[in-house]
Amino acid sequence: MNKTKTILCIGSIAFDTIQTPNGNRKKLLGGSATYFSIASSIFTSVKIVGIVGSDYPNAGWEMFKSRNINTDNILVKNGNTFQWGAKYNNDYSSRDTLFTDLGVFDGYFPSINEKDCDDPLIFLGNIQPALQIGIAKLSDKAEHIVSDTMNLWIDLYADKLKEVLGLTTIFFINHEEAAQFTGENKISIMAERLLSYGPKTVIIKMGSEGSYISTENDDYYVPAYPINEVIDPTGAGDSFAGGFLGYLSKNNKPDILEAVLTGTAVASYCVEGFGLNSLLSVTPLMINKRIKKLKTLL
Repeated sequence: MNKTKTILCIGSIAFDTIQTPNGNRKKLLGGSATYFSIASSIFTSVKIVGIVGSDYPNAGWEMFKSRNINTDNILVKNGNTFQWGAKYNNDYSSRDTLFTDLGVFDGYFPSINEKDCDDPLIFLGNIQPALQIGIAKLSDKAEHIVSDTMNLWIDLYADKLKEVLGLTTIFFINHEEAAQFTGENKISIMAERLLSYGPKTVIIKMGSEGSYISTENDDYYVPAYPINEVIDPTGAGDSFAGGFLGYLSKNNKPDILEAVLTGTAVASYCVEGFGLNSLLSVTPLMINKRIKKLKTLL
């Protein structure tokens, strides 16, 4: 890993309770920063920024340690770790949030070791835009600042989110959120509008239909990897981002298409098990095998 670039990621560290057509699970280790860091640790060194409560289990710390994920910037506070619950419909085309208990995440503002702000790759998970802005402004030496968002922040802080995009080089968003944020119906127009706010690259995630990639010079689709059976889609977007930045960490002149293919392959493993179960067993060789298959589908 000596020749790769280190990634600093900030996001939620949480317990997830999931109901799916394939079964239910309670208090799985989850959160955007957790999924992202596990995915990107397949490729490079990762530093994770977040907050957990005093109830966070030793299994979580051991998991991060086993992947050589730096946890120096995780704050432990007396109280409960963020919890989230959701139920997927019968064909996984939608999900309903059952509950959101912020716990110690409520009012959290990260404190990051000064030396870690100089890392070349920064991932801003789908947390409140004000937090994303604060981290982006601390990381002015970064080669890439990559950000994600969610419908809640679009509802509450659309103007702040535009400010995030102005500080972002690569922006991830799903199809429904892109329509909500831009007020447009045509995906090419959504992407054009998002690019106008500042990013050099916009990636609109479309679930089982793949991804739409838009840059200043090009627009194209990348298909999803064909999965025999989806078990749990939770964390797939963050796993995609982890694979994407994992590819960037290995290349001085990255190819965005190759980065998207890598992210797509990583995300395809994530959905094949509950929580992090499948993702934790993935190797670079397994990822390369699926990238080869994806290239035959282009």
